[in-house]
Amino acid sequence: MPELETAIGSVRLPNPVMTASGTVGHGAELARYLDYSELGAVVVKSLAPYEWAGNPPPRVHPISAGMINSVGLQGPGLPRWLDDELPELADSGARVVVSIWGRSLDDYAAAAEILARADHAALVAVEVNVSCPNLEDRGRMFSHSGAMTEAALAATAACGLPRWAKLSATGDLVDIAAAAVQGGADALTLINTLLGMVIDTEARQPLLGGGGGGVSGRAMGPVAVRAVYDVHAALPDVPIIGVGGVASGADAVEMLMAGACAVQVGTATFADPRAPAKVLRELARWCAAHGVSRLDELIGAAHE
Repeated sequence: MPELETAIGSVRLPNPVMTASGTVGHGAELARYLDYSELGAVVVKSLAPYEWAGNPPPRVHPISAGMINSVGLQGPGLPRWLDDELPELADSGARVVVSIWGRSLDDYAAAAEILARADHAALVAVEVNVSCPNLEDRGRMFSHSGAMTEAALAATAACGLPRWAKLSATGDLVDIAAAAVQGGADALTLINTLLGMVIDTEARQPLLGGGGGGVSGRAMGPVAVRAVYDVHAALPDVPIIGVGGVASGADAVEMLMAGACAVQVGTATFADPRAPAKVLRELARWCAAHGVSRLDELIGAAHE
């Protein structure tokens, strides 16, 4: 079998396949379908330093090649999650990446301070979500601005864990990615969902309770691959986690060749909760069939 171990900066994982934030809940909800210990890591749904109710229903709607959602980052808040849900995840053997978000720089700083006080070996990294499109004031998304992205990452410095900046394909992504690194990001997660909307033609109004939402799934795969490719070309020394449209081993290979050193499986999990494990198996088979003995033979191969 090929050696699939990968490194995301200082974080070493046994393989490059993770869950994507927002698609497997805050805890061990999918443990009946997945052996979390077999995955590279489990990335939980984004958490604020306080409880957040999210958007009104309806929240999720299927589209032709994926889905659109306006969940709005509903969550119990970091303190409750650390006490109630992280222990169960740790017992499952998962390596846990906690995703955090905030409505202000003070929120990001507060989340970092809460994590700094947490003492848990299962936590391996923090994904700093500066790009969720499902909040009411979408025009003020941190990742729309390089300066705000840098400031948000800098505000999380106290967390004491490696930080991965989660960005979407908005504005000049390369400049925003560079700003995230300048702010202290150890790695980049590319990309978050894309802004979208579905109209209820009978009601003559947006279908989702929050108005617009985030588009995810197979349709955004080529957009995500392009984002990973462009950022890797400009910032070849910065680790990238590729996410968007990954539903098979071949999809994972494409992301790796574009420059990612790991991938996340998200929307595919809604149709098949075993999708991350399936992607991992298929990736191993692809490598074996193509004579690839180590994962680093694939990372960035499309740039050679």
